Amino acid sequence: MLALGALTLGLLAPGAQAAPRVGTHSGYTRLVFDLPAAAGTAAKPRTTLTGTRLQVTLGQTLRTESGSLSAPGVRAYAVKGAAVTVTLAPGHARATASVLPRSGAQPARLVVDIPTGAGAARTSAAKGTAGPVAQAPRPAAATVRPASTRTVTRPRVVIDAGHGGVDPGMTSRWVTEKDVTLDVARRVRDVLRARGVDVVMVRDNDRHLSADKATDLNARARLATTGEVSAYISIHVNAGGASAQGIETYYFGQPLGGQSRSLAVAENGGGSVGQELTRQAAGKAQNVLGDIVAQAKLSFSRQLAQQVQQNLVSSTGALNRGVHTDAFYVIRNPNTAAILTEIGFGSSPKEGPLLATPAYRDRIGNAIARAILTFLHMD
Repeated sequence: MLALGALTLGLLAPGAQAAPRVGTHSGYTRLVFDLPAAAGTAAKPRTTLTGTRLQVTLGQTLRTESGSLSAPGVRAYAVKGAAVTVTLAPGHARATASVLPRSGAQPARLVVDIPTGAGAARTSAAKGTAGPVAQAPRPAAATVRPASTRTVTRPRVVIDAGHGGVDPGMTSRWVTEKDVTLDVARRVRDVLRARGVDVVMVRDNDRHLSADKATDLNARARLATTGEVSAYISIHVNAGGASAQGIETYYFGQPLGGQSRSLAVAENGGGSVGQELTRQAAGKAQNVLGDIVAQAKLSFSRQLAQQVQQNLVSSTGALNRGVHTDAFYVIRNPNTAAILTEIGFGSSPKEGPLLATPAYRDRIGNAIARAILTFLHMD
């Protein structure tokens, strides 16, 4: 859906993908291979780990492809016929593999987890002998077993309530953006924490991270690149003419040719600052075209964006403005799934009053939280 989209969506279309999506989390790296549409059941794969070479044999044939990977614990992958081979990094000799069935819009997928924390090299293969790899359960979180303790790592999600402090965002006769985004972010937080998710709030009150917009956005963006975050969601309220309404969700990239960049410029600070930060972010988007690992990570963002958009529209009945890409500075470094959602038009005579009500904000917060739980396979 963008100058980047024609290539990325062709590469990552369900049923056609061979390159994995790559997620780096606290204690493990996850590779996800989408399987052909015909793979509707969770067939048990045959797995063998010899040294640092993991081979998974499936019941379906994937497109032949191979490439290098630079994520922690993994160096390369190769797909040929029904065999998927993952080359682990030196010193890593543990991995789990499982197949998850098709679920709604999500295709069946092979999930490979490579522990990167304490005990990552503990296995019989580390002694030079080959053996089967344990099958992973439905992956809600990574489990790492050091020599004497068992530690369960909870998935971590960062919630960014857009704007705040000296930056109110959009304002109308009904709402101020920074107030709405904070209230919705708190509602998302409460639902996720009740389900055992570790939530990091970019802000939990009316404040900014820096009075300088570039510094503020950089500080927000860094929270999505720690290697310990499963998802990053930036929440915003849109503005436009009196007839403009609806919900739209974005992941990082360049807009389609001819598409207005006014929204990205506004969310990136507006004026000359917003134009410069948008220019920098657009340059980053162009560079992603040559990085297959970055493309794989963008696929995670696209999947999360689609789930959030679907839930929001279903829960509110608002106009579906779709999932798009744009050069938003705060999600320009997608080391994890990172999206920005515009939950409605505060300038709309219809949506402005709705966004001012706690009940409507609660519907929005619950919809976003449920989408995140689905994305994390915790629903």
